[in-house]
Amino acid sequence: MVRWHDRLPSTMDEAHRLAVAGAVHGTAVAARVQDTGRGRRGRSWASPDGGLWLSVICRPGDAAGAGCLSLRAGLAVVAAIEALLPTVRGLQLKWPNDVVLDGRKLAGLLCEARWEAARPVHVVVGLGLNVVNPIPPALVEKAVALADRAAGATVSGLAQPLAEAIADAGLAAGALSDGERAAWARRDWLLGRPVSGALSGTAAGIAPDGALLVCQDDGVIGRIEAGEVVTAGQGSR
Repeated sequence: MVRWHDRLPSTMDEAHRLAVAGAVHGTAVAARVQDTGRGRRGRSWASPDGGLWLSVICRPGDAAGAGCLSLRAGLAVVAAIEALLPTVRGLQLKWPNDVVLDGRKLAGLLCEARWEAARPVHVVVGLGLNVVNPIPPALVEKAVALADRAAGATVSGLAQPLAEAIADAGLAAGALSDGERAAWARRDWLLGRPVSGALSGTAAGIAPDGALLVCQDDGVIGRIEAGEVVTAGQGSR
């Protein structure tokens, strides 16, 4: 079950605390408001009332499963949202951790692992999802809320199904299967777009280990395993 709090500094930090104390796979923490929510690379994440701020403890079976978890969790989240809200269709995924609706960011995922030697002890998967929270005027061209498409969307109705979807994704071991990569390709927002950063070229899908594939100008396929990706007109992601 989801452990609800009216307010927390960070659901990620609380989930890590519970995991260290022995909480089982699938334990989830949610807060109606986060004071110090965070995204990738330590960026702050605005977390007002009306959004779903959720963190789920996963205990993947191997390092490869932990490495692919953010992508698997993204696939699970978009499938669950579309199953729960029939008016929401066409959700896309932007490597490595964004959910996109109508070209705007709907949600972000963040995975933080704790390791013992080469073995993952636990991974906390954080989900920040805009539901009925108002989007600040400065962000309306970049961000969107589910309420824009689904009048019946509620934080309470989404929390448990999405926590379960993430927990199920966290049980998978090994690299991404051909089926998972095909499912990603059907929702791949970056596919075919020009990108720059660690490499420059055209986004060409994902590798079995979750790396972004980039077709460079000389035709060589390169890999971006982590870091910033810049797309024309979009800025760093």
